[in-house]
Amino acid sequence: MGKNLEKTNFNKSKRFNFALTWGDVDGREYRQEILDLANKIGRTKAGSSREAIPFGPEYYALEPILNPYQARTAMYLEFRKKMTAKEVAEAAGEPYEKVKQTLEYLAWAGLAFVNTIEGVDMYWQDIFVPGHMELINNNKEIVEKHPEVAEAFYYLGSKKGPMAAGIMPIGSGPMRVIPIERSIDGNSKRATYEEISKHLRDATVFSVSDCSCRTSREAMGEGCGHLKEEMCIQLDHAAEYYIKTGRGREITREEALEIMRKAEDNGLMHSIPNLDEPGHTHAICNCCGCGCYAMRLANEFINNDIVRSNYKSVVEEEKCVACGECVDVCPTNALRLGQKLCSKTPIDQVITKVTPRNTEWLEDKWNSNYRINRKNTLDSGTAPCITKCPAHIPVQGYIKLASQGKYNEALELIKKHNPLPAVCGRICPRLCEEDCTRGDFDEAVAIDDIKKFIAEKDLEKSTRYIPKKRHNYSDKKIAIIGSGPSGLTCAYDLALDGYDITVFEKEKKLGGMLALGIPSYRLEKNVLEAEIDVIKGMGVKFETGIEIGRDITLEELRKKGYKAFYIAIGAQAGRNLGIEGEEAPEVVNGVDFLKKFNLGDETTIQGKVVVIGGGNVAIDVARTTARLEKVKETEIYCLEARENMPAHKEEVAEALEEEVTINNCWGPTRIITQKGKVTAIEFRKCISIFDEEGRFNPKFDDNHKETVPCDYVLLSVGQTYDYGGLLKGEDISLTNKNTIEVDPITLQTSKKDIFSGGDVASGPRLAIDAIAAGKEAAVSIHRFVQNGQSLVFGRDTHSYVMLDKNNLDDRIDYDGTERQRTNHVEGKVSKTTFKDLRGVLTEEEVQKETARCISCGATKTDDYLCVGCGACTLKCKFDAIRLDRVYDVKGYNIDDVPKAVIKKAIARKVKITLNKINPFTQTR
Repeated sequence: MGKNLEKTNFNKSKRFNFALTWGDVDGREYRQEILDLANKIGRTKAGSSREAIPFGPEYYALEPILNPYQARTAMYLEFRKKMTAKEVAEAAGEPYEKVKQTLEYLAWAGLAFVNTIEGVDMYWQDIFVPGHMELINNNKEIVEKHPEVAEAFYYLGSKKGPMAAGIMPIGSGPMRVIPIERSIDGNSKRATYEEISKHLRDATVFSVSDCSCRTSREAMGEGCGHLKEEMCIQLDHAAEYYIKTGRGREITREEALEIMRKAEDNGLMHSIPNLDEPGHTHAICNCCGCGCYAMRLANEFINNDIVRSNYKSVVEEEKCVACGECVDVCPTNALRLGQKLCSKTPIDQVITKVTPRNTEWLEDKWNSNYRINRKNTLDSGTAPCITKCPAHIPVQGYIKLASQGKYNEALELIKKHNPLPAVCGRICPRLCEEDCTRGDFDEAVAIDDIKKFIAEKDLEKSTRYIPKKRHNYSDKKIAIIGSGPSGLTCAYDLALDGYDITVFEKEKKLGGMLALGIPSYRLEKNVLEAEIDVIKGMGVKFETGIEIGRDITLEELRKKGYKAFYIAIGAQAGRNLGIEGEEAPEVVNGVDFLKKFNLGDETTIQGKVVVIGGGNVAIDVARTTARLEKVKETEIYCLEARENMPAHKEEVAEALEEEVTINNCWGPTRIITQKGKVTAIEFRKCISIFDEEGRFNPKFDDNHKETVPCDYVLLSVGQTYDYGGLLKGEDISLTNKNTIEVDPITLQTSKKDIFSGGDVASGPRLAIDAIAAGKEAAVSIHRFVQNGQSLVFGRDTHSYVMLDKNNLDDRIDYDGTERQRTNHVEGKVSKTTFKDLRGVLTEEEVQKETARCISCGATKTDDYLCVGCGACTLKCKFDAIRLDRVYDVKGYNIDDVPKAVIKKAIARKVKITLNKINPFTQTR
């Protein structure tokens, strides 16, 4: 046996990067004693389909950490039969002291279990998984020195996973899901061996260690953001081993329960080694679907039977409000948002069409990209409100909670997705309402007004919601540049994980354009300040009057220990037109005007004012000037027709009511001055804005001009970016629009420790878009500053699809309640003050309005993909999802598994044959 033997290929996975040849790899010679030991531990035979081969994963898990003598000594250990060092020495014919020393190393390295029984150390071996592969990867020193053992753990799954597809009886896999006990409390069909508390009661010794699967992932640079530290619990003999070899620390039963609860609260599930005596286990793992290798069998190879519990999730659709909290934590993506209204044409709401139970299961049926292709909805879509919101706030969820009078819980749900609900309740353009299904029957639900009512609780210290921290990563410092909506959101989310956050703001006021760009008659500053106070209460520090690049550089912040940066400075500078007369002192940039006004600086604006622009900023500028005592008249001129103005229609209507004149389809040609002072502005008629290819390319009628007398011209024709010295020396790439170039998913810039989002990266958008970006940045920064985490694997892709309203049955039942509205404030009154005179719905009106929601979305469950972990039930606030017991399998003794597998494989083969003969009658 040697180098010249032909290649042996045992896995078709394109990702497999171990050498598949007999011979020299990285200067290493093939070692027969390693191969023999790998087959012994794996309980496989040379020449079989399951054999360990040179430079395969079993081989590479052992070769780097064993010398020839250690490997030969390990061959004398027996499977699950305890032996003393003396017995091993006698069997090997080797000196006792040398064998004893070797066995101690093998136990430390993970190639042998060891327990002290009646004062004597006893050693034995177990299977690779769950067994020695975990033990090796739980040795931090080994993984750091030999990262190939971490890869070996991954690639063992690449080899074994496909072999097991469809042939494993339920409950026979090496690892098995055990339901979260809170999810089956009160279920009369429960069994004690399905309860975490039972396993903890039976044990007397406990330890906690890092998760070996996520340790492996991190060593490969493929962590999913679910961190590994102190996540897995060992019991009795396993706990004694972990404590003895330094893999874990001893804990009490109470500490074990607290770790379990913390894991559950953070969306993790439980699984247990399943090949001890049926109904018993030696460990309880806290797993995620995107990092753990047992769940990989279900997610990549879609072989869910191998890991499932005896339960499955069941959704009561009449109670479900499609908040998506269950979807977020489902480890197998078995839960997705769908719809529950009747359709004209039936829609497909099933995820899994075929399974390995009755189908040949080759690579074309795997889901190898499961770590990046997770979906939030079924292909047939879900409610428009959650879909259209850039931050995908669970609208139906907080509306239902509000309808039940649970306003604090509603606020908590909103703030999981948006830390500024009171702000957004006043300035949001209500994208969620634009396609509201109720609006197709009469009027959309007043979603924003309901949110505004709920968020009022955030304005009072006694009722505001300050979330509990999920972790404590205060040893890592993060700098956020800019205190606008994106920076505040990023700070909020990172503070949830306990990071040491400092927000740097160059102005003396916090809030970015929320404070400096939005007039107080739309957003009173005490509202913004109250929500910033919540973020301060979470431990976030703020430094005002500090301009990064002028007062301190990013490099200097690095030297102070900052590990990552989020640039969210917004689009805080206005654009010029490049026309004659623009340099006159009475020509003022609209963004600068609003900023100075909101900072309390004195303004010289007076007389007749012409505002150029048709967007929301132009409307804000015009309505602000209209309130100034010395301004006699305000007019807006813009290129767009009235119906095509980019400004929100409601804002346009309010401006008109406040006697702001809007002149559509006009473009400025020059500003007329006399003795350096503005006297008028000349316009020409705009006949089109975009060319045939959809590019901005206005066309004008030069024969149709108009000269408008005025005293001041305020330009609101777009925003740009003032970087100052911020990016100096950082080699950060910019786009051709002068925005910071970022990865569209991770928001990482060309400088790895710098992330950017909001207007400075996307161009001017809405505050809710900036909030959504801040959340994504927080996800990326959390992963970036932690060891070995991927920025993309396992993250929410926000793949929402809106249901087809054209396919809804016209007979949908709904009440005739009219939309509730706050009292209308006449323009002649509102223009007299900078206070926000818009009211808030009363509680009675909120109850009427929440009842108008027809609850068109609901969670759907795929029975095959669901593994019965129960994580979904903990997140549901509506008692709409439960676990039902559908199997009664206690588990298998390892020696009984082969017979059960053979029986299942034969039955499966018969089904596959029958389905080929008659594919129209599928045998399941």
